[in-house]
Amino acid sequence: MQIVVTLDCINTEAQSEFWLAALAPLEYRRAFDAPPYLSITGPASAPTLLLQKVPERKGGKNRMHLDLDFGTADLAAEVDRLERLGARQLAGEQAEHGFRWVVLADPEGNEFCLFVPPSTE
Repeated sequence: MQIVVTLDCINTEAQSEFWLAALAPLEYRRAFDAPPYLSITGPASAPTLLLQKVPERKGGKNRMHLDLDFGTADLAAEVDRLERLGARQLAGEQAEHGFRWVVLADPEGNEFCLFVPPSTE
């Protein structure tokens, strides 16, 4: 079985640069590239991120989004790294059931969350 997450975007090239840099700790790389598609793949068990060129800009809230855990408890440092890459913070840190997260948007406005799971110490 394979999971592919498709993300609509105006500029697949610019979005691929952002997502490759954002996902760098997970060792993602550029793979299939045949317009209007450009895929970014990671380790065998990781889902593929398929960028699909569309003519229209994002209209409203995503119905589905990525939740990313980079294995660090320092949310502020990861938010700062992602903002330097072009992400925008949409909401301050939130917490529920031991999870902490921040809502961000990629350069084209697609929302995603950066989270830290409950401590297992």
